[in-house]
Amino acid sequence: MNDKTLQFFDTTGFQQDLIDWYHANKRDLPWRMDQDPYKVWVSEIMLQQTKVDTVIPYFYRFMEKFPTVYQLADADPQDVLKVWEGLGYYSRARNLQNAVQEVVDTYGGEIPANPDELGSLKGIGPYTKGAILSIAYNQPEPAVDGNVMRVLSRILKIEDDIAQQRTKKLVEAYVRELIPEDDPSSFNQAIMELGALVCTPKSPACLLCPVQEYCLAFAEGRENDLPVKSKAKKQNKIPYVSLLIKNENSAYIIEKRAEKGLLAGLWQFPMVPINEIGWDHLENWILSEYGLEIKVSEKKGELKHVFSHIVWELEIYGATTHQQYLTDERLRFVYKEELQAYPFPVSHQKMMTYIV
Repeated sequence: MNDKTLQFFDTTGFQQDLIDWYHANKRDLPWRMDQDPYKVWVSEIMLQQTKVDTVIPYFYRFMEKFPTVYQLADADPQDVLKVWEGLGYYSRARNLQNAVQEVVDTYGGEIPANPDELGSLKGIGPYTKGAILSIAYNQPEPAVDGNVMRVLSRILKIEDDIAQQRTKKLVEAYVRELIPEDDPSSFNQAIMELGALVCTPKSPACLLCPVQEYCLAFAEGRENDLPVKSKAKKQNKIPYVSLLIKNENSAYIIEKRAEKGLLAGLWQFPMVPINEIGWDHLENWILSEYGLEIKVSEKKGELKHVFSHIVWELEIYGATTHQQYLTDERLRFVYKEELQAYPFPVSHQKMMTYIV
């Protein structure tokens, strides 16, 4: 791989064959109905770390609830999290709402078509910026995600580690040379679609690939060796005891997480870092942490929840309290039928099956 890689590359043929294939084979996705920059933006944020099939129903619900930037800007953040509930990576939703509020306040509700202005909005990195500018505004800007990295690593036989930032910059530079001025929207979507449908991480369907003749990795039989990617760090496992605490009125205690950090602003059942506290001190820890006197009862079940960097190992226990009032502002008494009004992370939604 060197600076002369594209010197003898048939860029025009590659562009045409890729775009022709895309128009004939692209999936019928709701955010492709038009080039509305708001819809493109919402879809791209949802698609980060999440599969297309999972995103589609969320996209429909989100657009029904918040059809324009104005509705999203004015929404209660808890309502936004509730619509996002189960999609994960909740900071995406918070950043999206904050950025939309800036669009309304600073740009009169018009999503900027200027790269610097768009890139300054919260949560919009180089990929999302490129996707919005190319797909919605038809500007020849690279939008390099994992699919694009994989496709071009094979097409151009890039042997550098794609986990490295410099490799991403290299691929962005190649996309900038390959992207056509007249139809950047179709080109960027086509290369993403190719990575999703044909040039897959394992067992790529090379015999069905519309740009097979341009692929240097395929020519050398190395399509399964590329891209090169260093292994991620091992996830840290953290054990917790999660408590389903109810009082004599059968009201359960839920806790609002901090407004910053993991799962910020969501609700959960109280969690005890059991390795730090120890079983003998569990009830005392709850008293000192929340001013709450409880009695732990039977074990209800176990759950494991995997994040990108950590794993929660959750043991779920029932508990009771005689208290009718709460002094800790993080806590709230709610009845079973009221739980659905609050946004919970997936792991704690699953715990509701133990509530009778």
